[in-house]
Amino acid sequence: MTKHTLDVVEIVIAENGGADNYSPGTILKDALQDVPDGILGAAGPDRLYGLQDPLYVSGEYRLLNINSPRLMEIFWHSTAHLLAQAVLRLYPDTKLGIGPAIKDGFYYDFLFSETISADDLHKIEEEMKALAALNQTIDRSPISVDNAKDLFHRSGQPFKLELIEGFDEEISTYTQTNFTDICRGPHLPSTGLIRHLKLTALTGAYWRGDERNPMLQRIYGTAYPTAKLLRTHLQRIEEAKKRDHRLLGRKLGLFSFHPEAPGAPFWSDKGTILFNTIKQYVSRLLRKRGYSEVMTPLIMTRNLWERSGHWDHYKNNMYHISLDERDFAVKPMNCPGAVLMYKERQWSYKDLPLRWAEFGIVHRYEKSGTMHGLFRVRHITQDDAHIFCTPEQLVDVVVAMIDLVTEIFDHFGMSDMTIELSLRPKDRIGSEDMWDKAEDALTLALNEKGVDYEVTKGEGAFYGPKIDFHVIDSLGRSWQCSTIQLDFNFPERFDLEYIGADNQAHRPVMLHRAILGSMERFIGILIEHYAGDFPLWLSPEQAVLLPISVDQNEFADSVKGKLISAGIRCMVDDRNEKIGRKIRDAEQMKIPYMLVIGAREVESGEVSVRRRLKGDQEVLSVENLVTKLVTEAASVDK
Repeated sequence: MTKHTLDVVEIVIAENGGADNYSPGTILKDALQDVPDGILGAAGPDRLYGLQDPLYVSGEYRLLNINSPRLMEIFWHSTAHLLAQAVLRLYPDTKLGIGPAIKDGFYYDFLFSETISADDLHKIEEEMKALAALNQTIDRSPISVDNAKDLFHRSGQPFKLELIEGFDEEISTYTQTNFTDICRGPHLPSTGLIRHLKLTALTGAYWRGDERNPMLQRIYGTAYPTAKLLRTHLQRIEEAKKRDHRLLGRKLGLFSFHPEAPGAPFWSDKGTILFNTIKQYVSRLLRKRGYSEVMTPLIMTRNLWERSGHWDHYKNNMYHISLDERDFAVKPMNCPGAVLMYKERQWSYKDLPLRWAEFGIVHRYEKSGTMHGLFRVRHITQDDAHIFCTPEQLVDVVVAMIDLVTEIFDHFGMSDMTIELSLRPKDRIGSEDMWDKAEDALTLALNEKGVDYEVTKGEGAFYGPKIDFHVIDSLGRSWQCSTIQLDFNFPERFDLEYIGADNQAHRPVMLHRAILGSMERFIGILIEHYAGDFPLWLSPEQAVLLPISVDQNEFADSVKGKLISAGIRCMVDDRNEKIGRKIRDAEQMKIPYMLVIGAREVESGEVSVRRRLKGDQEVLSVENLVTKLVTEAASVDK
């Protein structure tokens, strides 16, 4: 049966169907009976659905129209197929790879008979628009594996044939006019909805991400229902290019990369100040919240990683070492070290919750083609924590963590966020009863906190469900940073215990928690969020003293000494340059305060204060200047 409630339709699926429900495989538009005007798909209990998709999962389906943010994944997926159709019209000998929807757009991989260049994108884009204007119906058809092989063998598509080899049951195709692709979907009902699109980039990509496979050409693009939305997105992309942390990091002298250590940033003195300022802020806050800081070794034996389960799930991304006829691994995560420390002594319920924080360095192998500045590295510093508590303390502990996450991101000027509860994946360890209890506990904590959140099935960690926090930066981009992961499995695997009030041994609950996530990635996010124009408390150089001539250098040095003694990071620009050049250079380096000193200032014992991008503001005595900067640096400057 269907029960409409605002934008939600409840669809009940039963094995045999019947008067009040639907049999498995019922098409969404048939289950809706009369499709409401403007509805183009639905967000089901397990995934997104187009109107032509069959339903096998019982539950609520949230209806989507052209204005629904979730619909954009369907919108972009259909535009990727439109791209492939246009390419085949222009280059009939092209071999098709895959074309998924991605964040803010789509891509499709192609093997062209002759290499194309970025200059060809405009021609392809125009062909896409012409095809979209035809308002082609997009039809879904189930097809047997044998028939699919025959279809794509006749059309000369070897990559599609390779994909089909991975199927052993009926698959689906989507067809628009004379273009057919194998695809799970979902898709729009027609191409006429796709009127405003832009191809944005052309890159290389190995087939299936494997450098042993052929190199294909990947075309990226985006599309939106209205010209205004597309224009806004493209403007945001241009602004993002200006804020690229790789460019700003080099310009501001914060970090660098070298081929001798691929995927590992080298932090300069300024970058190290930024790194440590963030770390010290978080450490101070954690101490106030009852955390203790610990450190665990970088390299531990293989048998530990086998026992923890990481060997089975992560060994291809781990670095391995053999010493003294024993196998070791460089840690990809900090948690097993915390477990070993817990086992050193007998704990009482009175000792719990036990909160251990660790700014732990981990290493994970990433393919060279996937690394991207600070956003994806092999050398990672995690602001990790592991909390051991009783089952009765669990909800309160999680609620406190949620409060901690929101407080820290408020401090960084990123208070807008979305929350996601990720449930058990297919590849997991532990009993179903454990997973039931873990998921119920996180749900209860989120409900008690009264926050809005989305539930995502199948995205939990292999050892437990998790709460992920996605913060929104100044350009409206979403970044998954914080995570709270509940783990009943580690305590069981490592036989962890505490003595309860009944003097009996009990299993503790373990939580894995990161707030910033990777320090490297978070700093990259911050650079782009602020466009390198950090608030005073974060800025590696908070002030620069600018003597107009060499006659003022001595006074400038004395002011610098007083500022440094007060904890202000500053320097003297005593170059033999005109004051205008010094000010321009300081503006370019995004130094918050420029302190100009001429003969008049030396005589009065004062300093002319310029705030970046604001020009001359005031003349202050040295004592008042120190007070002003110390007060501002100690505040939350958003």
